[in-house]
Amino acid sequence: MTAQLNPQRDTRDYQQLDAAHHIHAFLDQKALNREGPRVMVRGDGLQLWDNDGKRYLDGMSGLWCTNLGYGRQDLAAAASRQLEQLPYYNMFFHTTHPAVVELSEMLFSLLPDHYSHAIYTNSGSEANEVLIRTVRRYWQILGKPQKKIMIGRWNGYHGSTLGSTALGGMKLMHEMGGMLPDFAHIDEPYWYANGGELSPAEFGRRAALQLEEKILELGAENVAAFVAEPFQGAGGMIFPPQSYWPEIQRICRQYDVLLCADEVIGGFGRTGEWFAHEHFGFQPDTLSIAKGLTSGYIPMGGLVLGKRIAEVLVEQGGVFAHGLTYSGHPVAAAVAIANLKALRDEGVVTRVREETGPYLQRCLREVFGDHPLVGEVQGAGFVAALQFAEDKATRKRFANENDLAWRCRTIGFEEGVIIRSTLGRMIMAPALVAGRAEIDELIDKTRIAVDRTAREIGVL
Repeated sequence: MTAQLNPQRDTRDYQQLDAAHHIHAFLDQKALNREGPRVMVRGDGLQLWDNDGKRYLDGMSGLWCTNLGYGRQDLAAAASRQLEQLPYYNMFFHTTHPAVVELSEMLFSLLPDHYSHAIYTNSGSEANEVLIRTVRRYWQILGKPQKKIMIGRWNGYHGSTLGSTALGGMKLMHEMGGMLPDFAHIDEPYWYANGGELSPAEFGRRAALQLEEKILELGAENVAAFVAEPFQGAGGMIFPPQSYWPEIQRICRQYDVLLCADEVIGGFGRTGEWFAHEHFGFQPDTLSIAKGLTSGYIPMGGLVLGKRIAEVLVEQGGVFAHGLTYSGHPVAAAVAIANLKALRDEGVVTRVREETGPYLQRCLREVFGDHPLVGEVQGAGFVAALQFAEDKATRKRFANENDLAWRCRTIGFEEGVIIRSTLGRMIMAPALVAGRAEIDELIDKTRIAVDRTAREIGVL
């Protein structure tokens, strides 16, 4: 249990200071300043409390981060011990330290054996920045410097830096700072919105074939990698049809294009497998990781390299002209070790795969499968999405679906549950330690929010 925090200031004071000094993520700051943000002060398990004492069930693990939930004393103790012993050192100057070495030993014991090396970062955005440079360096070493085009997907999300934004497919983000050269995109495998009369299987194959068409358009000799999330996270928790990833892998192998999986959200147990690409059954050349690596208790990310790439970089590459001040930070590494030990030794990932994940998915389909506002339920393990639809038979979406989903999300906060809205979809990703009682509360409060939204537009 976490200690009770007694705030020293009232909520309005915090809000005024916040407005004076902060610009928040993906919000109209002027509008937020009028409303005032919620001031979160304490967390325990899946529960959060704000400065006014209101309790919330966190159905989003923060931002897909807190896989072990809040208030883990083992993670706090690991940080404290490392702070006392070696609070900081770098991986420059021909040095390393035990925490980062032991983290890698544990990390690679959990990964398939075709991975061998990691480059640590502070976030998923940084991991994908490093990915861009590393992939291009790999092809340079092999005498193919022209292979530098990175192909992503429209509506994909890979971070908020300039490079990771270019790799992602969020057009609103491209408008802020412009696009970089040598990035291209294909459509997302969003059957519900774009499948038309095709079956999911046929649509999945056709969506994947867009990659082949794009590679041929650009010239395979110019394309370095295809980068995508196994399931789309910030873009709406969109799960591709089962036919999608096998075809994508075939295309990448055929045209000698690296296949890079962004596991920042999907990694460390979210789907019931340690990594989401294992759930979908394909073998990426690289993995971008973050979030669940430390359960969000301290910032850390990384780029995991397959042996094919690592061997070229190490044996043929000479000086690797990259480094970060906080790469492999001792305290972050110590927390990551404690986090991975808990996920493994407490059987958390196994329980999500075999027990609690199937229970969550079954309950969601029982409660929302016939709901007049919900056209489809998607998900696996502890990640799920409710697709709003105006006409379920034709899969017609609401013209104002973003507003409806945002309203449902706002009602959720009123009811004491934190769920997220994205493009007409309500998404959830609770901490992996949730038991049946907490799953029941999540579904019950989400049902209330969806019902209230449906009543407001007259469909319930």
